[in-house]
Amino acid sequence: MFGKIADTAREKLFLESGIYIEGNRVMTIENCERIEEYNDIFMQMISGGLVVRVWGNDLRAYDFRTRGLVVRGKIAQIEFTERKEMSLNETAEKAESDRTGQRTL
Repeated sequence: MFGKIADTAREKLFLESGIYIEGNRVMTIENCERIEEYNDIFMQMISGGLVVRVWGNDLRAYDFRTRGLVVRGKIAQIEFTERKEMSLNETAEKAESDRTGQRTL
């Protein structure tokens, strides 16, 4: 129930992710909430209800202060995962590691 309300609110308040790609050199992500991981070959960001992963070479982040993000470099692959799915996978992995006593890094 809460998820549906949150999705509707995001849509009505224009908080959905807007993603624009220019060739394989520039990607602009609107409503980027945070950068979770960043180096010159991989970036992971949270934007709206999505986790956005980018692989490539010489990746750089620009203009993060405007709640948008411009990624420049040679982009090889982009992956989108819903945040709900990611949370469910993390919960399942934690339950399995608690059961077996083994932690994955």
